[in-house]
Amino acid sequence: MPVEREQIDRAEQIRSGLAQLKTSLDYDAKKAEIAEIDKQMTAADFWDDADKSQAVVARMKALKALTKPMDEILAELDELDVFFEIGRDDEETAAEIPAKLRSVEDTLAKLQTAALLNGPFDANDAILSINARDGGTDANDWAEMLLRMYINWAQSRGYAVEILDRQDNEEAGINSASVMVRGPMAYGYLKSEIGTHRLVRISPFNSEGKRQTSFAAVDVNPEIDDSIDVDIKPEDVREDVFRASGAGGQHVNKTSSAIRLTHVPTNTVVQCQNERSQHKNRATAWKMLRARLLQREEEKREQMMAEKYKNMAKVGFGSQIRNYFLHPEQRVKDSRTGFAMGSFHEVLDGGVHPFMEEYLRWRVQTD
Repeated sequence: MPVEREQIDRAEQIRSGLAQLKTSLDYDAKKAEIAEIDKQMTAADFWDDADKSQAVVARMKALKALTKPMDEILAELDELDVFFEIGRDDEETAAEIPAKLRSVEDTLAKLQTAALLNGPFDANDAILSINARDGGTDANDWAEMLLRMYINWAQSRGYAVEILDRQDNEEAGINSASVMVRGPMAYGYLKSEIGTHRLVRISPFNSEGKRQTSFAAVDVNPEIDDSIDVDIKPEDVREDVFRASGAGGQHVNKTSSAIRLTHVPTNTVVQCQNERSQHKNRATAWKMLRARLLQREEEKREQMMAEKYKNMAKVGFGSQIRNYFLHPEQRVKDSRTGFAMGSFHEVLDGGVHPFMEEYLRWRVQTD
């Protein structure tokens, strides 16, 4: 099986696409920044300031999330050139070329999707919040199912997940929950999930076995550091202290450590109860509030340009971004992109990433 002209042409197309990506990703500048961070990390006092060093490490991970696939595909192309050279005289080597071409093309496609994560906060960690909406107990159960889905998705990608707040429903499921997701491009991917998620199934809470439609709302904010200026007047924020709920033993019953902050002008409410220390919960709650108010400002700017999320404020029929069906058939379909998967349980077990990637491509087409 000789090396075919079509295979050589495909390799050239990959090189052309890669050259464009290197420019759009500002690859050379990112590699230079990685080298500079490497120097910083070798300094004797680098770890003295924990917050600063963690921010630098997070930046390094975000940079490598884009440059590492580029390095890998460049290496694969170099290897492919060797196969082309040897394959001219060796049929066994030539027979391996189609599979290697497909592998390089798949890597390029993934890199092209990752390159769409170019927003100002896409590389940041994310604060994800889920709230049960219409649908009674089914909605509470549905909210908990979504929480599990996102935790599984994050862990499958090697991200760290920390539950900041969880309000259980007395009968089943949760009323609300907030989690911190830490990892390269966490916000860039999770922002695709902002909106209302609709579930249609035979209700396990209905003795008559009737079909039930329930809703849960998902919100995502980027975690931001103190270098980002968010103007919040202390007098505009009301603080409430209360006892944490859920697991926690005697401490939960004796100590009012949970913190709720309300930004009165915008009626933005956040709360944190995951730490035993009231001080730590207060610091985390303020971080959540700053992130949410910053997100509001970003959305206002985007709405002026493209009327993004114009249905987000609505709850119920007609406003959902994604539909999940367990009855009469099993499938999941995104209302924005039209992308669908036939395996409900695969998606709910954490396999939601294809929807995120499709959303990124759809955004480029609609912006």
